[in-house]
Amino acid sequence: MDIVLRAAVVFVFLWLVTRAVGRTTLGELSTFQLVLFVTMGDLAQQGVTQQDYSMTGVVLAIGTFASLTVLLSWLTYRWPQRLVWFRGAPVVVVRDGEPVAAALRHHRLSVPDLVAAARQNGVRHLADVEVAVLEADGRISFFTQEPATPTDP
Repeated sequence: MDIVLRAAVVFVFLWLVTRAVGRTTLGELSTFQLVLFVTMGDLAQQGVTQQDYSMTGVVLAIGTFASLTVLLSWLTYRWPQRLVWFRGAPVVVVRDGEPVAAALRHHRLSVPDLVAAARQNGVRHLADVEVAVLEADGRISFFTQEPATPTDP
């Protein structure tokens, strides 16, 4: 019965923490956020079922992780230009239909992966792409060239 009560307390606490940290959906988690939530889950599990029977320890550990997450989020909101290294910056990987080899090499992105991402975004050929940007969260945005529209005489 003790484990059930401890699990219920940790469940409520984790629910409150995830509500406080932000409204990011699972599909939009960064790698860091995913690792953070998995680590918080491990900390909670240790407090519920392992030898550490201190609920205070669980709450303090998870609370510290959540507080640091909120603090880093606020800092990057407050000073986005100064902390661009923390979140990363978008990088152009295709320009005028041609892959930018240096950017692909630096970010370890292969041309077949780039072509597959283009297809997933409805782009048939890289030649149709004016600019493709590798976003800070790992997604690739494709901007196709606008077809020339005839002008009225």
